[in-house]
Amino acid sequence: MNDHSSIEQPAFLGVEPPSGPPAAVVLPIPYDGTSTWRKGADRGPQALLEASTEVELFDLPTQTEPSLAGIETRAALEYRGAPEELVERVRVMVAEVLEGGAIPIVLGGEHSVSIGAIQAASALIESRGRRLGVVQIDAHGDTRESYHGSACNHACVMARAREVADIVQIGIRAIDRCEYETMDLTRVFPAHEILAAKDDGWMDQAIELMPEDVYLTIDLDAFDSGVMPATGTPEPGGLDWTIVNTFVSRLSARRNIFAFDVVELLPHPAHWACDFLAAKLVHRVLAEILVARSDPR
Repeated sequence: MNDHSSIEQPAFLGVEPPSGPPAAVVLPIPYDGTSTWRKGADRGPQALLEASTEVELFDLPTQTEPSLAGIETRAALEYRGAPEELVERVRVMVAEVLEGGAIPIVLGGEHSVSIGAIQAASALIESRGRRLGVVQIDAHGDTRESYHGSACNHACVMARAREVADIVQIGIRAIDRCEYETMDLTRVFPAHEILAAKDDGWMDQAIELMPEDVYLTIDLDAFDSGVMPATGTPEPGGLDWTIVNTFVSRLSARRNIFAFDVVELLPHPAHWACDFLAAKLVHRVLAEILVARSDPR
């Protein structure tokens, strides 16, 4: 594992924290303790933040500047131990941000960083007498009950999520047989079906399956490997930028996305465009959420 402690961490978009309460808080979690093929996702948050300083602050699709709402970037959580302890640390961090009324934006790191964040989101929504929905945009099912001796492995994220939330899975194209036999296929929208569809009606179907309050988790390997090669487990036959952004825009307009993460960036010097894609994706998701919140429904 790389030591990140001596690397200067830029703020997301290069913007200063607001003088008052922020609208969003960026939480970098450079953890790569359970990934099972290419290591290096622990370098993802730093690469994303560095690339974000080159993202234009004006978001053209929404004609807004999300940074004007106030964005705070916290220091990275430097942890190299067991994933079970990571889950608890992330849960506490995200719960604190939610209690303060801001939107937590978790930057991975591998996908196991999402477990604690989802648990914190679920606890908040349950305390309000409602049920959480988790929308996963991903190439992999991540519904193994345990993998390599841990129930908090990156391959188990959605198994843990479905314990505390209603889930929908989008872009899936790589699963184990044991996952297939235990998945609710009415809530799975595989990439090959999305790409073959004559229209985008599947988006409406997926959104209708979700309750009002949604946690959005985006694994960058959801994108086709030709678009996003800089990830630990790339898969061909994936989604493109337009599909993902169209879906996020529609989801944010119809549901309350109050927390999200972007995970599994594995930086490579030959693929610096991937760092920028990841950074711009975070900016775009935040823009869509803030616009939806400003539009009374």
